[in-house]
Amino acid sequence: MWALRRAANPLRNQGHRIVAASACSAKSDISGGNPVSNEWNCEKDGCSSAGNMFLNSVSHGVSFTKMSILGTRSLSSHAGAKSSDSENDVEEGFSDLELAPETDKVGDSSDDLEDGLSEDELSVEGKDEGADHALGLLDAAKDTNVEKALNKKIGTSPLFKILMEAPRLSINSALDKWVEEGNALGRSEISTVILNLRKWKLYGKALQFAEWLETNKRLDFTERDYASYVDLIAKVHGIQRAEKYIEKIPKSLSGEVIYRTLLANCVAAGNIKKSEEVFNKIRDLGFPITTFAINQLLLLYKRVDRKKIADVLVLMEKENVKPSLFTYWLLIDTKGRANDISGMEQVVEKMKADGMEPDLNIQAMLAKHYIFGGLKEKAESMLKQMEGDDIKENRYACKSLLRLYADLGKAEDVERVWKVCQTHPSFSECLAAIDAWGKLDNVENAEKVFEDLMRTWKRRPSSKYYNALLKVYANHKLLSKGKELAKRMSDNGCRIGPLTWDALVKLYVESGEVEKADSILQKAAQQNQIKPLYSSYLTVLDQYAKRGDVHNAEKIFHRLKQIGYAGRMRQYQALLQAYINAKTPAYGFRDRMKADNMFPNKPVAAQLAAVDAFRKTQISELLD
Repeated sequence: MWALRRAANPLRNQGHRIVAASACSAKSDISGGNPVSNEWNCEKDGCSSAGNMFLNSVSHGVSFTKMSILGTRSLSSHAGAKSSDSENDVEEGFSDLELAPETDKVGDSSDDLEDGLSEDELSVEGKDEGADHALGLLDAAKDTNVEKALNKKIGTSPLFKILMEAPRLSINSALDKWVEEGNALGRSEISTVILNLRKWKLYGKALQFAEWLETNKRLDFTERDYASYVDLIAKVHGIQRAEKYIEKIPKSLSGEVIYRTLLANCVAAGNIKKSEEVFNKIRDLGFPITTFAINQLLLLYKRVDRKKIADVLVLMEKENVKPSLFTYWLLIDTKGRANDISGMEQVVEKMKADGMEPDLNIQAMLAKHYIFGGLKEKAESMLKQMEGDDIKENRYACKSLLRLYADLGKAEDVERVWKVCQTHPSFSECLAAIDAWGKLDNVENAEKVFEDLMRTWKRRPSSKYYNALLKVYANHKLLSKGKELAKRMSDNGCRIGPLTWDALVKLYVESGEVEKADSILQKAAQQNQIKPLYSSYLTVLDQYAKRGDVHNAEKIFHRLKQIGYAGRMRQYQALLQAYINAKTPAYGFRDRMKADNMFPNKPVAAQLAAVDAFRKTQISELLD
């Protein structure tokens, strides 16, 4: 039995509410007679997951109801509260997901993908076991012919090529013509096209293709087909439209997979209230609580309110939901972010006791937390484990090692690992090398890797390789070089997306031209269907806050809410800092937060107290 952190009777005494504080009482006794381990420390950085996550003694006879576990009102009561004012590491520190699938060799056209997105734009799909089938159009694993089709390179599907080249308005006519000419359109071909469109993040075209299939009855939709349809609608048109479409799905095919897909999109959008509503809907409909659904909640609360992770763990144990490797990944990362290295290591030990060994991703994450926790020896030991006896045989570890050795400031080791890759590097290794040399302030070497990559690749280069070097220029305030690279990128016909905008915004901000960065961000949002990254807005907002420019800070804050980035404490902190630096009162700010269902954490409470000190009194007005 996986002994997860629990606080039993205090929950029952609160009726249908779960309050994070009650679940975090490290020294309190459970009235059932089993003491909670005093190793659990909930005060560290205000994070409920700090300390010993796994209790040796578990109380029984806990009374739970559907809504008491994850009731919308109770769980939203402190939505967005975070444990510290340094939460921007979610945007710029460790990414929950790899950006895009990588291939092994330079020159493989399948790697020419649109820019990957940050953690906040991506779902847990790629990390959780089984999620690839849950969110894919077809259950490819059940059909060996489909499996073979999925292994094709992107450029080998004639229909995919046609849809790639066709304008959005001509998609339907192109599909009609394909069928009229007698071409086959079975599940194998459909699966290849849809998955490749997804890889390119061409969700609009993928949705149009799915709509055509449904309208023309070219496919007998299964539950997983409908799940993919819902996923595409949510990505293109938003959660509300996806919910409306679910109502049209036949009841016999509207199962747990449909709602878990909706849940994943709610979490990816950072919509706390809707995520909780969908999770409760899954329970109300009598569907089983899966590891996937639990992981989605952990991912959500890891971002917006770590105190609630304890509540999810209680539910997980009560429902006897077994953790996956990604569950441990999330918990380990949460511990590391709270700088609770001891607790992080305890989770690793529990994972091993459950028969799961840390994979390369977890090892890399542990090493990074050791590095930023100042534990250099432990970090180096972990990197040696990742290397193994022969780094040439563990080539797959190179891209992580390049960045981590750079974080440690070990230029010699970066050079050594890069030599292993240099004769025949993969795209991901090139990106890692550019990033690593940039961290080591060796711009010349970063440029050399980039130019070698451009010479090797005969096809149109992907924008993400330009973005990697753009970030290096931004970090070193090389504005003129950044402008030249951006122009070269445009001249070469690269796809300009959120990561490019983010790099340009940072480039101009670091060079002191925040107004230009603001202008780039505004134009990008107006001219494109894809919204800029949350971190791009935060970069500009933070700069206005430093200046004490309340007017422009409020403008960026308003844009964040308009574009759908709501319910995050970080933007409230930045806006309050603008008022503090301007030495002006923020009238009604508490009421604004309350109206947005946001409740101050300790850092924000301190900021609110600071702006209260600027309030005008009768005496101060007379003296002024």
